[in-house]
Amino acid sequence: MPRLNTKICVVTGAARGIGRAIAERFHDEGAIVILTDFDETAGAETAAAIGCRFEKLDIREEADWQRLAEILPVADVLVNNAGVTGFEHGMTAHDPEHASLSDWRAVHAVNLDGTFLGCRYAIGAMKAAGTGSIINISSRSGLVGIPLAAAYASSKAAIRNHSKTVALYCAQQGWKIRCNSVHPAAILTPIWEPMLGDGPDRETRMGALVADTPLKRFGMPDEVAAVAVMLASDEATYITGTEINIDGGLLAGSAGSPG
Repeated sequence: MPRLNTKICVVTGAARGIGRAIAERFHDEGAIVILTDFDETAGAETAAAIGCRFEKLDIREEADWQRLAEILPVADVLVNNAGVTGFEHGMTAHDPEHASLSDWRAVHAVNLDGTFLGCRYAIGAMKAAGTGSIINISSRSGLVGIPLAAAYASSKAAIRNHSKTVALYCAQQGWKIRCNSVHPAAILTPIWEPMLGDGPDRETRMGALVADTPLKRFGMPDEVAAVAVMLASDEATYITGTEINIDGGLLAGSAGSPG
């Protein structure tokens, strides 16, 4: 039997990248997938390609979550995947000295406020049954400092902590609603394309970007999706309030041999 057979699963920011890979794997595992995204055109096209349902969702807006709750009052799994780096429209100062308050707030509105609202929606959609799985996509950047992306790192660190708070709260209520965070490092998604380009030096650029990663390669979206499937499934019913790193060994330390 498929691992997510008939589970109602909502995935945010699923038009592309990691979110799309998760939606595809969930669908393959028998889930009833509701793919959401702010980009209505790309979201609808992706949902049609996968064979699942699409709902437009601006995760920053409480009214959008309320509308989703009316459309879908019950859910078994929510993946809070949608997020931004702050560099979507070009290079902007995001270091602690020069970042503007408006840019700081814009990143947190999506990454942190969106995750908060998603968790609140999920609790409401799961508490009647008293069971469910909330999966928050954080980042390796939520575990270490990132000097030139302060808002991104801060927001992802807050997601890690809020996941633990949600996990403890749900357990305190006597619900079997689990909440965990996933921390990918360099995953090969479209967000990297401006840095990689399509010229003859693409492989060299890729190698340079993962030179400090012990496994010496980018991770793939499907490798993140595999972890999401496990956390969404009934195989993970004793896992809550924890974090899973998907980083090719980056946070384990140095892979070099002693000199």
